Amino acid sequence: MARGKLRIYLGAAPGVGKTYAMLCEAHRRLERGTDCVAAYVEHHGRQRTEELLHGLEQTPRRELEYRGGSFSEMDVDAVLARAPQVALVDELAHANIPGSRNVERWQDVEELLAAGVDVVSTVDIQHLESLGDVVESITGVRQRETVPDEFVRRADEIELVDMSPQALRRRMAHGNVYRPDKVDAALSNYFRPGNLTALRELALLWVADRADAYLKQYRRDHRVSAIWGSRERIVVGLTGGPEGHTLIRRAARLAEKGARGEVLAVHIARGDGLTSASPKELALQRTLVEDLGGTFHHVVGDDVPAALLDFARGVNATQIVLGSSRRKTWQYVFGPGVGATVARESGTDLDVHIVTHEEVAKGRGLPVARGARLGRTRIAWGWCVGVAGPALAALLLNTVHLGLANDMLLFLAVTVAAALLGGLLPALASAAVGSLLLNYFYTPPLHRWTIADPKNFVALVVFVGVAVSVASVVDLAARRTHQAARLRAESEILSHLAGNVLRGETSLEALLERVRETFAMESAALLERADDRAPWTRAGHVGAGRPVERPEEADVDVPVGDHLALALTGRVLPAEDRRVLAAFAAQAVVVLDRRRLREEAEQARALAEGNRIRTALLAAVSHDLRTPLAGIKAAVSSLRSPDVAWSPEDRAELLAGIEEGADRLDHLVGNLLDMSRLQTGTVTPIIRETDLDEVVPMALGGVPEPERSVELDIPETLPMVAVDPGLLERSVANLVENAVKYSPAGARVLVSASAVSDRVEVRVVDRGPGVPDEAKERIFAPFQRYGDAPRGTGVGLGLAVARGFAEAMGGTLEAEDTPVGGLTMVLTLRAAGPRPEQQPVRPERRTSC
Repeated sequence: MARGKLRIYLGAAPGVGKTYAMLCEAHRRLERGTDCVAAYVEHHGRQRTEELLHGLEQTPRRELEYRGGSFSEMDVDAVLARAPQVALVDELAHANIPGSRNVERWQDVEELLAAGVDVVSTVDIQHLESLGDVVESITGVRQRETVPDEFVRRADEIELVDMSPQALRRRMAHGNVYRPDKVDAALSNYFRPGNLTALRELALLWVADRADAYLKQYRRDHRVSAIWGSRERIVVGLTGGPEGHTLIRRAARLAEKGARGEVLAVHIARGDGLTSASPKELALQRTLVEDLGGTFHHVVGDDVPAALLDFARGVNATQIVLGSSRRKTWQYVFGPGVGATVARESGTDLDVHIVTHEEVAKGRGLPVARGARLGRTRIAWGWCVGVAGPALAALLLNTVHLGLANDMLLFLAVTVAAALLGGLLPALASAAVGSLLLNYFYTPPLHRWTIADPKNFVALVVFVGVAVSVASVVDLAARRTHQAARLRAESEILSHLAGNVLRGETSLEALLERVRETFAMESAALLERADDRAPWTRAGHVGAGRPVERPEEADVDVPVGDHLALALTGRVLPAEDRRVLAAFAAQAVVVLDRRRLREEAEQARALAEGNRIRTALLAAVSHDLRTPLAGIKAAVSSLRSPDVAWSPEDRAELLAGIEEGADRLDHLVGNLLDMSRLQTGTVTPIIRETDLDEVVPMALGGVPEPERSVELDIPETLPMVAVDPGLLERSVANLVENAVKYSPAGARVLVSASAVSDRVEVRVVDRGPGVPDEAKERIFAPFQRYGDAPRGTGVGLGLAVARGFAEAMGGTLEAEDTPVGGLTMVLTLRAAGPRPEQQPVRPERRTSC
């Protein structure tokens, strides 16, 4: 049975017109031909609301006595019996009078929805459970009647009924909400302008939050990448420094001012290492973000500004919060910094906030590593110094000659500077150019390339050797620094991955999403195949990019063993990133294996359950099979005894006993075989259009004296049902036999049927002792006898088989209380033919079998 749909009219306060809007919607649906009834509508004496009730069918209410007074509540049974397409239920958060079917009215609505009835209801924002403390702090009134937020969020439609505080107070002053004698007190207390404004803001924000969830789903489904500033979403860029706490709190305050905005903290890890990130600080900042209701993200990117902007646009952010740079003034010669670059390239759709803090201009603690090894900027400066430096030194020495030793020291200083800036190659170039200039200009004979004095030759050789040695040391230090930074970045990413595992993020999709986010890719997929010749299949896939079918189609693929591969699309990763990616791939395989182990454990649990059922079967039938067999054998032995001359009456009685025992055995074995088929999943119904009035009477064949114990009410105007006739007959037979077994002597079991929307309900009603609510599900379990039913009355399989067959045919079987006492089994089936009003009307048949 399809679940009904729930539409809720949400208001900021009583009197804004929720009930009026609900009744207007009901009249619109009536005009369209929808079967709509007022299950419970309270007009509170408001004339215009009461007028809208005219023309609407109202179901009778249930009257209850409580503390000397009489109260009326919605009669859920009456609504279910009426089975409308749409039911109007006012005041969703209402608490029912003790003695009602459910404690809360929203639980009544849940029953109607489960029965396939669409419900239109109303609720005020003050009655949402999560806002109880907020509403009390605003109005000073604690709401005792509440409804869970999750129930309201699950509604298919939520419509806000809005009205300004001034308009609502005018309505009250005109007597359109409360009686005139209550207006002054209400306006002076609960309905003060400040209270109404605050409640209205709560309602608007709550509905906006739900609309944002719909928007996220729409953008994800339609792959929208442009920023839609529908809600404040603030990205905080964290460097891992101590200023992060200040930035997070500032972003949280901005979010509070922007219609309950969302805070997303992101740390960009450079591809060459996190040179100044403190793991301890990042852990503390992650905790702070989560405590304030935000989320923490970890992304790898060589270009920090570009990675930050890509992330912000990917999450549809509207603002970015960054801290003022901690670099000292002289460090700005290497570039404008992350904050200035992000602000320049953010465009018109992103606002960038640069927040001051106590660490401004105090230094970053560790040098910033740029690019590969020394970075392009430093290498360029190294070549400039290595080539132009010796020429400038020669011009200087031509003006002021300091002697050969001092000249060599000056050229050596230029070579060391080139090595410090650009590494090995610029230093070698500087040494070569410097040695040639020293030889030509300052070593006798001057202005010639020859060297007359051997001591000068030794000095030049030492000069070149020192220059090359210094350049090699600087280059080696740069290489080691790069490797250490790289390993540091990898260790942080791997520790983050381990932390995710410890926090329980073990789903394959979550891990693939983490891979995609970390490496800024479009999509990530785990591919597998059974053997080398088998085609690749996707074990998991996330992202909006094009899903790949083979590893060769991906931009990056990491093989894991012979038959698994992690495939990424979006960009080509450098070789250094593949080592970390391999760790993610290995973890993905572990997660995949764990998931399959869980599935195997579930299968093993199912097998164990089957063994348990078989054990229970043997224990249950040990007596129930022996009893009829013993009776049959005793009767047959007596009939065959040559020592006794049996009268015709005695022979008939013994034969009747044999027949009764055989029938019991046939019924017992049939139920056992049916339950075995259900447990092994071999029930394959053959669905076809069937008339109930042809199948139900046949199901009464096993009931003793059916003409006295069963009453049939099967209208011939019912539509045909889509069922397997054999399974339906067996289900109804078990239900009727169970009802007859527990009915008191002289009480007849009623088997009736009715059409409800696109379904047909078969009700088997008995007047027996009934079953309490907590046991209604338990009676459908195999090998269950309710109450003190003795052995010999069956092994407790009849209801289990009936429900199993009903579900195999696409129907349901539920137990309900009979209003006057007893138990009603409701078998719901899918209608196959046209509705009764579309069929020729035949005389209704009400017979007794």
